[in-house]
Amino acid sequence: MTMVTNPTNCAAAEGAIQLLPGVHWVGALDPGLRSFDIILKTANGTTYNSYVVRGSAGVAVIDTVKENFSDTFFRRLESVADYGEITAIVLNHLEPDHSGALPELLRRAPQAKLYISSRGQPMLKGLLHGDRLAYVPTQTGTTVDLGDRTLRFLQTPYLHWPDTQCTYIEEDGVLFSGDVFGCHFCDQRLFNDAVGDFRFSFEYYYAHIMRPFRSHVLEALDLIAPLPLKLIAPAHGPILREAPQRYVARYRELSASGLKNEAADEKTLLIFYLSAYGSTRAMAEALAAGAEDASGVRVSLYDIEGGEVAPFVDLIEEADGLAFGSPTINGDAVKPVWDLLSSLTAVNVRGKVGAAFGSYGWSGEAVQMVEDRLRGLKLRVPVKGVRARLIPTVEELGECRALGRELALHLTGRQESTVIDMAALA
Repeated sequence: MTMVTNPTNCAAAEGAIQLLPGVHWVGALDPGLRSFDIILKTANGTTYNSYVVRGSAGVAVIDTVKENFSDTFFRRLESVADYGEITAIVLNHLEPDHSGALPELLRRAPQAKLYISSRGQPMLKGLLHGDRLAYVPTQTGTTVDLGDRTLRFLQTPYLHWPDTQCTYIEEDGVLFSGDVFGCHFCDQRLFNDAVGDFRFSFEYYYAHIMRPFRSHVLEALDLIAPLPLKLIAPAHGPILREAPQRYVARYRELSASGLKNEAADEKTLLIFYLSAYGSTRAMAEALAAGAEDASGVRVSLYDIEGGEVAPFVDLIEEADGLAFGSPTINGDAVKPVWDLLSSLTAVNVRGKVGAAFGSYGWSGEAVQMVEDRLRGLKLRVPVKGVRARLIPTVEELGECRALGRELALHLTGRQESTVIDMAALA
């Protein structure tokens, strides 16, 4: 590792780090962190990035840090500003790793106005119990005048909470992007052209935090891409001072579809199954045949015993209908089916048509359990699934064909939605 001799480029020092004259990083390093929000792993820890912007008519603080790093944050803040100078406090996102030091900061700078997105009030109340906490709600285009510097807000909801926004310094081309363009990667050299290779962390973070809201990412990029960008300062990870537009372009690539869908003019039904002795496979094939009887639907059949579930996620997000076949083993659906279903929390499946089917020996709970999970993921389950004890009969395979045809008709809008008798699901 190259030794860093310039303390202005190294966060190991206790002072603030200058991004450009009058703009400083005052965040905190957490190199020992290995699990973030339970679901994210990080080999390099993370940073809690906070920034100070000085104008001729006031000082703004952009985000704070996790509460147990407050002492470091305040020491850095005090190295570049007095509390009496602070006129604005901006929270781009109210999650505790960004708002942890806010109550103490407001106590030390009571004259400062707090700016949060118009959707942030419920979070402010729930996280900080701020029933009587005064704040200024922002919209896209709302500005804060610091004299010779202007902060302009961009609403970027669901990236990755409803309250998220970005803050832009109009005169300097600096974007404080919140969690957008961030990652969990801690390196005291701080800037993207000085730290170690963090590409894996950048894309891992996108996949787990931003990908479930891909449509919202594209909407945010429509706001961000036209801006003159000299530097992107995210809430976590390296500050992007070298070629910041490259990271905007990469987000667009990650948020766009890959290969052209050859069934673009048709509705698509994906059928996933796993079969112990061939019975559920026979049901899947019958379902596929029934769906193919209806025109306007392209059917794809996948045996998930033969591969990893991750490659199917992109296909699922673009599909119109999904059917899952599982035998019942030990009173449950089989693990590969659950693995695939659990991966769907990372994509948008709301409103898609779903169904379940499968064979069983004794109790047969798998079909209903899968249907319940599909409803929990906000899919529509318009047709009751098919179960078959052990080897499906000709009649039961006929029911599978009928299920496939019904799904196809729902996908193409040729079948009125039916209401399932909840008593029949018991």
